[in-house]
Amino acid sequence: MAGEIPDLHALERTGTGKGAARAARRAHLVPGIVFGGDKDPLPINLPYHDLIKRLKSGRFKSTLFNLKVDGHEDVRVICRDVQRDIVKDLPTHLDFMRLRRTSKINLFIPVEFIGEEDCPGLKKGGVMTVIRPEVELVVTAGDIPEKVVADLSKLEIGDTVTISAIDLPAGAKPTIDRDFVICNVSAPSALASADDEDEVEETEVIEQTDDTVEEEKEYAEE
Repeated sequence: MAGEIPDLHALERTGTGKGAARAARRAHLVPGIVFGGDKDPLPINLPYHDLIKRLKSGRFKSTLFNLKVDGHEDVRVICRDVQRDIVKDLPTHLDFMRLRRTSKINLFIPVEFIGEEDCPGLKKGGVMTVIRPEVELVVTAGDIPEKVVADLSKLEIGDTVTISAIDLPAGAKPTIDRDFVICNVSAPSALASADDEDEVEETEVIEQTDDTVEEEKEYAEE
């Protein structure tokens, strides 16, 4: 099941239209609208500073929120649009969509890495590189996984973990239609450098003497 869904606090907006929106911005609020779910649209205002923090933290449009508005039941929503000022690039209006438990949405789910203590490649001095600490999945709103698990316990140096090696929750699937890499175990830099040196072909160095110069001239003349 899902982990804790972050709360998003908002105020019901009593007025509509450009005048009400301008009044909200003067009060350091950002107007928005909540739609869908077989209910009437709900005009809201969000505190400006709280919204800016969330936008800067990233993944705002792919995060499921528990919307809390006084006088209304809590509802799960996802942001569908953030309108911005074309000059200042600051948010001026937001659109949120209500979700049913059966709704399909795209969310970034964190990856938990297990089995590091048993990983043969790491025991031999290998280095694990995490390519994707989270993966974007299509999931059902009523059954969002808290995490997906990548098992490293059998990886040797040079092995990788791809998305096909991870057990995904029922009904979840990646948004990328290819077997992308989650992490890998590579040789330590010192060992890799030594291997590169071993692969360099040895070149015989012949000291130039009068005899070798004459042989080169004769070969060229032939």
